[in-house]
Amino acid sequence: MNDIFHIKTEEDFRRHCLETFRYQYEQVDIYRKFTDYLRIRPDEIHTMEQIPFLPIEMFKNHFIMDRSFAPGPYFQSSGTTQTLRSKHYIADFKLYEESIYKSFSQFIGAPEDFIFLGLLPSYSENQHSSLIYMVDFLMKTSGKPENGYSLYNHTELLAVLETLKKQQKKVILFGVSFALLDFLEAVSSFSFPQLIVMETGGMKGRKEEITKDELLSILKNGFGTERIFSEYSMTELLSQAYSLENNEYRSPAWMKILIRDPEDPLRFLPEGRTGAVNIIDLANRHSCSFIATQDLGKSTGDTFQILGRMDHSDIRGCSLLVT
Repeated sequence: MNDIFHIKTEEDFRRHCLETFRYQYEQVDIYRKFTDYLRIRPDEIHTMEQIPFLPIEMFKNHFIMDRSFAPGPYFQSSGTTQTLRSKHYIADFKLYEESIYKSFSQFIGAPEDFIFLGLLPSYSENQHSSLIYMVDFLMKTSGKPENGYSLYNHTELLAVLETLKKQQKKVILFGVSFALLDFLEAVSSFSFPQLIVMETGGMKGRKEEITKDELLSILKNGFGTERIFSEYSMTELLSQAYSLENNEYRSPAWMKILIRDPEDPLRFLPEGRTGAVNIIDLANRHSCSFIATQDLGKSTGDTFQILGRMDHSDIRGCSLLVT
């Protein structure tokens, strides 16, 4: 189904959604049971908005995978030993890698042009993290000898950044939010105007909560660059959206955000209204492409914003990645 990467129009997307829904109804047992439980008949689904969205919590205690594949490698959400952690089984890593490459190239640039640094654990330390897999893939694609991880050694990372700044290299620093803030607290004044900082979220349970705008402001001042970008994805997805300014995310053509009414999960809200985030990710061909998350957000036309988490939702996400 790599033709999802050739979607050009809204009609193309809607056609792919209906085909994917019917395929996953037949092939993914849990999704079929969920759809049947809602008394939804597949032959009565004619629009994208009629497709049922699987609650994201189902990834915590159900095997969600195309019956054509046996259980194998998986991504696992971060968390503590006291919390149930989602597992997303991966049937086709090439599909994930193509999604990473095409989306990154569209919004940021060709990975081959950049040096990638990570305020993250290395792949060898956390092989079940979709984020780490993504950054590792970008590093391998880049092939630059300077690529590397430096989660705890702030002095070493500062020296590397200073050297690369003098060499006028194109550098992207990936980091979960709390790790980026820890780095700025540990180093003295620092400025790298050409640096791209890619924050991937992650504050809950690690630092005092601040708004996204406050975070972006601190990072801009601390790193001395206006190029503070954000990446939005999660364990249960194989696609990413990117924000280059104003906390407004853009998604690739095979990914779409819909905003549902928190009081009525089968009703969608118009643009500009805040509600719960539903995600269509057609790269999730062999699990489930239609996911109802616990994030709050709003659609703003061609972009969307993530505004926080719904009340009573579990602490999850990248903030506990290294525990």
